[in-house]
Amino acid sequence: MKKSIFILTIATFISGFVFTGCKSNSDKEADAVENVQDAADNLDAVTDDVNKDAVKKANDAEWQTYKEEANKTIADNEARIAELKSAMKKPGKTFDAAYAKSIDALEERNTSLKTKISDYENNQTDWESFKREFDSDMTGLGQAFKDLTVNNKK
Repeated sequence: MKKSIFILTIATFISGFVFTGCKSNSDKEADAVENVQDAADNLDAVTDDVNKDAVKKANDAEWQTYKEEANKTIADNEARIAELKSAMKKPGKTFDAAYAKSIDALEERNTSLKTKISDYENNQTDWESFKREFDSDMTGLGQAFKDLTVNNKK
């Protein structure tokens, strides 16, 4: 008697576990759909991260090239300013105070460009905006050098 009650109790527990552990097909399908959606979301996030890294590296390479060219131009400008200052000191040529002031202004603009490029390196913001503004400033400085050597006095 005890043995049959024991077997009946075990059978009841096993059947209870089997029925409560089974899910219906609609539950399984809903779980599968949810898992697929989660996987798709994770794939999108990873793809976005990879694309951002690729773009950033391309901008880093472009930045390095741009920085080298800008620093070369700034160094050339410094050499031209030094030549202009040494030419002012030579005897035989007369230079007025406005010419000396113009040279000082060119030197100040060149120094500000040097500072601007080093500041961008430390705090990179909008690349296209910076590049457009910096190119404009460099062009303006180059034009100021050309205007300095032209004698506008008549």
